[in-house]
Amino acid sequence: MSGQNAAVKRCLDIGLCLILLVLSGPLILILWIAIRITSPGPAIFRQARVGKNGRQFIMLKFRTMVQNAPDLRNPDNSTFNSDDDPRLTSIGRVLRRTSLDELPQLINVIHGEMSMVGPRPELPEGPSSYLPHQFARLAVRPGITGWAAVNGRNNVPMHIRRNMDAWYAENWSFSLDVRILWQTLRIVLHREGINATTETPANSVVTK
Repeated sequence: MSGQNAAVKRCLDIGLCLILLVLSGPLILILWIAIRITSPGPAIFRQARVGKNGRQFIMLKFRTMVQNAPDLRNPDNSTFNSDDDPRLTSIGRVLRRTSLDELPQLINVIHGEMSMVGPRPELPEGPSSYLPHQFARLAVRPGITGWAAVNGRNNVPMHIRRNMDAWYAENWSFSLDVRILWQTLRIVLHREGINATTETPANSVVTK
């Protein structure tokens, strides 16, 4: 991606993000209050993730689990998700199904840590298991949604998602971003691929 294209993409990110923040502002406030009064703990979950060029940042999400929930992983070390995950709070299940737990990441976009479209940001240990060509995914800002997110999401093994992300970074275009945003709307409305359906948790470590 050229410097000029990156600048234009950044301007579009800010514009779209500001519109979404204005439109969703009342909903964000309602969800923040609902989380606080229905379960102990903060409304916002903060976690270190890897961003562009490998720089770490703190990604924001609405908290969907009970406080101090164990960190369960799939065999490929990806985050475990399930419709009947006992760690989820009652409102957390709704947030997960509707993807509304991602709304606070609009702040990450405003701060320049994320983009509206890009590879989903991984945990800090993620790059240690990358294949050489997969490092291309770090050449762009991570996104709230992305190519892998609209092509199977959590139902696709981690190594394939990384390959998709690397392909996106190397083949980026404005039309591709528009396509991804449109497909994201369809996927969110149909609640597709939110939870992996073929894997069971491999380990458990309390991190939250």
